[in-house]
Amino acid sequence: MRVNDERAKPMKSRIEAALLDAIGRTEDGAPPKLAAAIRYAVFPGGARIRPHLCLAVAEACGNDEPALADGMATAIELLHCASLVHDDLPCFDDANLRRGKLSVHRAYGEPLAVLTGDALLVLSFDSLARAAIGRPTRLVGLITSLARAAGTPYGLIAGQGWESEATPSLAHYHRAKTGSLFVAATTGGALASGRDPAPWRMMGELLGQGYQVADDLLDALALPHEAGKPTRQDALLERPNAVLELGVSGAIGHLRDLVSHAAAAVPECPGAGALRELVMQVGERLVPAGLKQTAA
Repeated sequence: MRVNDERAKPMKSRIEAALLDAIGRTEDGAPPKLAAAIRYAVFPGGARIRPHLCLAVAEACGNDEPALADGMATAIELLHCASLVHDDLPCFDDANLRRGKLSVHRAYGEPLAVLTGDALLVLSFDSLARAAIGRPTRLVGLITSLARAAGTPYGLIAGQGWESEATPSLAHYHRAKTGSLFVAATTGGALASGRDPAPWRMMGELLGQGYQVADDLLDALALPHEAGKPTRQDALLERPNAVLELGVSGAIGHLRDLVSHAAAAVPECPGAGALRELVMQVGERLVPAGLKQTAA
């Protein structure tokens, strides 16, 4: 999925530069294999949709502190990368592929994969703290938002924990496993710009749920080489999946409803129109190729 918008190009450059800077801080004097595994886990990245979203919201809110917005966007992407490393481990998904290449534990071994995920979690908070030097009064809200997205009861760790429950709620699972980082992205963009994050929460929740439904469709219908990771895992591991619960047509219809509601949830601000258009563009790209007429 790519955001085909000229404004996204400088954002892409800013995100990659900030990630390179963050990873570079972990390498001098570090155990060489661990340093290599950390870099391997982050580059090359995926669509970087979460940090893009964070920066887009910051721009819509005026973005009076670009360095702080970049720091929050970087922190969110590092947290996401950490979750992927841990998610692929044999004790969870036991996935051999991620982003079209060997998963970290397959390339570097399980011990280094665990340490890589842990290191990225720590680096996420370190990167945000460093970026807030010029605006320390905004750091408390940003740290709180990032910690909520990472932990429990509503964050990534809780999402992983729901997989150990006998009959997890699909909504609770999606909200924690995927939605939490989208909420951090939208509220974080507002917080970094000194704005009230509350009006931006619903947009993040809805987009996160939509992204997870899209991932469920990918898992159920795509081949591994198309997805860049193992597929059919939810059925195999008896995990909640929107396709298993709603069917293909129902899942696509649900995805489109979520994206439409997310666009409608964009608060009124100078950049609201452009941001709503961006949300709809992203949402349309989430529907897997060949299925766009299924729910028409």
